[in-house]
Amino acid sequence: MEIVVRTIDPCRDPLDCLILPLFSDGELPQAAAAVDQAGSGFLKQLMQQGDFRADCGQTLTLYHVPGVQAARLMLVGLGKSTKISDLNYQKALLAVGRALADRGVTQAALFGLELAVPQRDPAALAEIAVQAIADGQYRFDRYKAPAETPRRELQTLTLALDDRLAPQGETILAAATAARITSEATAWARDLANEPGNVCTPTWLAEQAQTMAASRAIEADILGPAQMEALGMQLLLGVAQGSRQEPRLIVLHYRGGEKDAAPLVLVGKGLTFDAGGISLKPADKMDEMKYDMCGGATALAAIRAAADLKLPLNLTVVVPASENLPDGKATKPGDIHKSMQGLTVEIINTDAEGRLILADALTYARRFKPAAIIDMATLTGACIIALGHQTAAVLGTDEALVQDLLAAGRQSLDRAWELPLFEVYQEQLKSPFADLSNVGGRPAGTITAACFLSRFVEDIPWAHLDIAGVAWKSGEHKGATGRPVPLLVEYLRRRAGHPR
Repeated sequence: MEIVVRTIDPCRDPLDCLILPLFSDGELPQAAAAVDQAGSGFLKQLMQQGDFRADCGQTLTLYHVPGVQAARLMLVGLGKSTKISDLNYQKALLAVGRALADRGVTQAALFGLELAVPQRDPAALAEIAVQAIADGQYRFDRYKAPAETPRRELQTLTLALDDRLAPQGETILAAATAARITSEATAWARDLANEPGNVCTPTWLAEQAQTMAASRAIEADILGPAQMEALGMQLLLGVAQGSRQEPRLIVLHYRGGEKDAAPLVLVGKGLTFDAGGISLKPADKMDEMKYDMCGGATALAAIRAAADLKLPLNLTVVVPASENLPDGKATKPGDIHKSMQGLTVEIINTDAEGRLILADALTYARRFKPAAIIDMATLTGACIIALGHQTAAVLGTDEALVQDLLAAGRQSLDRAWELPLFEVYQEQLKSPFADLSNVGGRPAGTITAACFLSRFVEDIPWAHLDIAGVAWKSGEHKGATGRPVPLLVEYLRRRAGHPR
């Protein structure tokens, strides 16, 4: 999708589709007021009659509207003007993206950057708009029979400026371009995650990572079982031993910073399918366990975005990729495996496998002497109980790193919330037979999972994102969300000195 930023006259410019935000309390933004005046009060009459209430996220597409030259006029509701917020703005523009996709609109112009949204300047609104519209455009239908009429996608989105905003055009374009790159990376993460498990195997995921890396001068190194054995990665190998698919450790390096600058390392859980192993999951919704690699997809998408944005930093991604299936060779509850770090782990529940593959990956990541490590994983159902499907959990050993991630989440509207990582929770991981067990019981499940991971990072600044509640949606519209790609990219931009 091409992004254009320019001054537009909403009444005189011949546009394919003009998008106008409206408030439900009748207050007309500047562009809408001009259109209403040119149409002899058309918009006010429409709302007074109740045909369009302008509730937040409501859209209405009109054709051949008097007073405007646009072929289509798409109205979008923002709710009450007194309650305008960045979240309402995002919700409204997400609905616009879906409506544009449903109608096959290829060229559209959006007004709305001039709105007075608390704590958001026009450039920030441009970022929200581009990402929300791109999100609304997203479809994963490659396995469906071709439609009789080929689907048309939005090719050009013009962000309309009035005379007051015209001097900010370059700043707005830069922000919108960064948002486009972020949205493209997010869509790629969603594509990877939405692939079925018979396609997205550890080998396939590694191949996709290599292809992406080769097109962006990102270094790629893929480790197989023999190399893992030599490194002592018995936790990762133990999870994989019940599957016929070989595991892979995907390692990517983007070198955009100073040669000797310590890299930031992202570690993403890459369970391409998780049946739970011998501790078999219930059949209901087990199909969604193809999404257990969303953390890995997120990490891969983040390094792709960093390269496309040409961020001046060094970034390494480590993705342990495996399946977790029941088999005669599968790890059994009560088995003990030794980690790459040397700690022994009693496997109480084979469905708590994500922390096992991450433990060896975190140990491997330490060899790069990173400035910090951030891991992301669909790790615990307990996180969903605590925070629902709206917010990711963040825990860590470095408070500054945690706060930076929280700030990036607020800015990108891809929000997270901190949970404690008190030392006392480590008590729940004690084992009578090994250095630690892989589960700590039902209480504080998200926290004890993070405590387990913390044992493998030593003194390196580290934060953990549990994305089990936000990485995908269930139900009729099930699918990967691409979260937390926006949060991570915003964090990387800030770390590279390119904040919004």
